[in-house]
Amino acid sequence: MIVMGHILGPFGTRGWVKVCPYTEYIDGLLQYSSWWLGTEETANWHKAELVTGHVNGNNLNVKLAEYSDREQVFQLKGLQVAVPRSYLPVLSDEQGDYYWSDLIGKDVINLKSHHLGKIIGLLETGANDVLRVQNDSMKDSKEILIPFIKQIIIQVDLDKSRVIVDWELDF
Repeated sequence: MIVMGHILGPFGTRGWVKVCPYTEYIDGLLQYSSWWLGTEETANWHKAELVTGHVNGNNLNVKLAEYSDREQVFQLKGLQVAVPRSYLPVLSDEQGDYYWSDLIGKDVINLKSHHLGKIIGLLETGANDVLRVQNDSMKDSKEILIPFIKQIIIQVDLDKSRVIVDWELDF
């Protein structure tokens, strides 16, 4: 499964769901008629059929066939939305291509070998994409924003589950 977003909670009273997508384009998840809901930690996924949906700001509002009221949807809050990797186009190994979702949970290490945290998401800003890195070892569990540009991102190593960056902890 490739995690493509997570459920923020109910939208309205008739079983609609608000979803935060991790896709390059906000409406990217809407092209898949079947979603799997669950968590990577438990690997307990269940299938849900997409009825309809639309973009609302940086999120999606969707209607899933299996859920008809707010109380049912409230139980989904926090679950991840995934699709089988086989649904996605095959990427070239030679070019080092990867999906954004492949970066979620990876360690971020700077050139001085300091652990900056784990990637919790990416943002599109228009000018460039930005890594959202959560550092739980710092006081108040600080989130670090790192520009996803070639001058900063030195190496993406999916085999070692890390991204090496030219970035200091105090930026």
